[in-house]
Amino acid sequence: MVAGITDKPVTLLLTHGHDDHALGARWFPESLLFPEDHGAFARYTGEDFRGQIAADAAGRGLSLPEDFLTRPLPPPLPLAEGEIGLGGLTARVIRCLGHTPGSAVVYVPERQLLLTGDDWNPCTWLFFPEALPVRDYRRNMRAVLALPFRHVLCSHRRRLYGRDMPENFLRGLTDEALAAARMVDLGYPQHIRQAEQPREQVLVFDWDKLDGQ
Repeated sequence: MVAGITDKPVTLLLTHGHDDHALGARWFPESLLFPEDHGAFARYTGEDFRGQIAADAAGRGLSLPEDFLTRPLPPPLPLAEGEIGLGGLTARVIRCLGHTPGSAVVYVPERQLLLTGDDWNPCTWLFFPEALPVRDYRRNMRAVLALPFRHVLCSHRRRLYGRDMPENFLRGLTDEALAAARMVDLGYPQHIRQAEQPREQVLVFDWDKLDGQ
């Protein structure tokens, strides 16, 4: 698919190590990922987890590539903060730890565009075992929102948002809002709660990590 878009060299940057973001690395000779997420990459792209995905796909009547369970994924190379030149555009790679301990966002200053990966979308998840406590996430996101971006592209959504969406989201993450979050059952052992945010946004987080932050 990428070869049909450009014949220029391609650098694959992974925003984090979860399977729905990292398994596509199987189609590339190498990928880049912050070292803090290399363990997550190994887990979520490993044989056991791929077996679970294959079983779930079969149960849903979905097909997978024949080599899905056997094709090796090269371990990612260490990603570092800094700028990647794109020929007239710049991709500034920034740590924004939260959704995972090695999450990355990318800022394109020439377009005033922020690519948030899974660190923000209108339904943000902080309940995975590797997710940071919500107050740590809140602090890291505040630093990102200091950037002069106007537009936001996030994962799992197809539209371009304005900066008011993540600003409203973060503004709504008060201690009072977290304390009032309602319990939800997602089948995980943690106590997971959902905090309603402005503009029909939600944060789903691990309540067990809230105390003592």
